Amino acid sequence: MTVQRPSRGEGPPRPADRPRRADTPVVGMAGGGQLARMTQQAAIALGVSLRVLAGAPDESAAKVVSDVRLGDDRSRDDLLAFAKGCDVVTFDHEHVPGPHIRELEASGVPCRPGAAALAHAQDKLVMRERLSALGVPCPAFAHVPASAPAAFLEAFGREHGWPLVLKATRGGYDGKGVWIVDGPSDRAERLQAEGVDLIVEEHVPFRRELAALVARSPYGQGAAYPVVETVQEDGICTEVIAPAPGLPEDVAAEAQSLALRIADELGVVGLLAVELFETDGGILVNELAMRPHNSGHWTIEGSRTSQFEQHLRAVLDLPLGSTEPTAPYTVMANVLGGDDPDVYSRYIHVMAHDPAVKVHMYGKESRPGRKIGHVTALGADLADVRERARHAADYLRWGPSMEDRAMGEKK
Repeated sequence: MTVQRPSRGEGPPRPADRPRRADTPVVGMAGGGQLARMTQQAAIALGVSLRVLAGAPDESAAKVVSDVRLGDDRSRDDLLAFAKGCDVVTFDHEHVPGPHIRELEASGVPCRPGAAALAHAQDKLVMRERLSALGVPCPAFAHVPASAPAAFLEAFGREHGWPLVLKATRGGYDGKGVWIVDGPSDRAERLQAEGVDLIVEEHVPFRRELAALVARSPYGQGAAYPVVETVQEDGICTEVIAPAPGLPEDVAAEAQSLALRIADELGVVGLLAVELFETDGGILVNELAMRPHNSGHWTIEGSRTSQFEQHLRAVLDLPLGSTEPTAPYTVMANVLGGDDPDVYSRYIHVMAHDPAVKVHMYGKESRPGRKIGHVTALGADLADVRERARHAADYLRWGPSMEDRAMGEKK
């Protein structure tokens, strides 16, 4: 099920209502990772110019984008210089400092999402407090005080049960910045001594993890993709199944509506990924991301409009695209680095074995466990589609010995 609606009026202004221009707009994306790299593909098709602020010439996006500015996206001066000549600035990660974004906005550069919205993806305490005030279902949480943190955790554990989940309020991804505490511990005190600000949450006994991906334009138009299931291993997303199998239609609609509501309430412009827990009592919001997201990579082949095109449409205030799936099921499997970095030599097997599987590599150095690409398979038989995607991803990682290696990892 998909939902597409404008929250105000009947849709974006007609082309005649917009100012005419002789050239196409320039979208600046701070960050040179794989999200910017894949956004470039969508920009080419739309005829939009993408400018990327990358930290080094060998970063993922810097290898394929023609307009690359080298600099530190956390540096005020580099960011201000980068934004000159951009019609809008957006981000391929959440780590650009809020004060720098606000300064850009004050200078007249549209930033999408803006600093006020992005703060909820940058700071988990800000997110939890705002979502709770809006009545959004979330795990029980609290800010861990600097005074007597161990005693505070013990009291929180008595109220909500053990184990507990400690999270750094800022930063963290792919399982980093998250710690499971099984009992009273001095871990919080040690982390705080290292300068890490913390929140504590109840450990949610969820059935599985879901993600609801939506887009919102400055005009207020919204579009929702099918809710997906995300499969995590050691804190890293390894597989995404679209749509989430066996998810009741009313729960899927609830998740989509909730994500659209959050985007509207927070004033998000662009994509919003809402990571969810499915529990016996309903869905709970885990995390927010305001950018193209790993849970949406399947949309390149699996949707009428990829998340990368949709993000560009949204930040440029263009009418949003159709989120209709192109197949009954799409499965995306992340390709992780293995011991042998020569992934290209394994293409021949993957492509000959299954010509319909699509391979996307990010131009990143292969290191064990690092996300270096993804593969996508589509079809009507979910078990078959999952097997095809897993086979391709495992073979690209391990080569001919993949079954032995995969079995060894699972033991």
